[in-house]
Amino acid sequence: MDSKTINPQTVENGDPSAITRYEQALTELEQIVARLETGEQSLEQSLKDYERGVELERQCQRALDEAERRVAIINDPAADQSGRDEPSS
Repeated sequence: MDSKTINPQTVENGDPSAITRYEQALTELEQIVARLETGEQSLEQSLKDYERGVELERQCQRALDEAERRVAIINDPAADQSGRDEPSS
């Protein structure tokens, strides 16, 4: 696994380095967007940046989805892992 890849399991377990990796991915994504907006790169470099940007966006979105799931569980302990309420006894 790439060292910049965000592992949802580490986010789930509250690993502080997962937050750092998310922030690093977001920073890199912002830099890529800035480069693409200038329009001063070659087409080949723009395509590489775009591809990397999509990868980073997906990693960030997975981390945010996991964080949202964790917040939902904290707010509703009766919810199971899939987000559905457990049947009440």
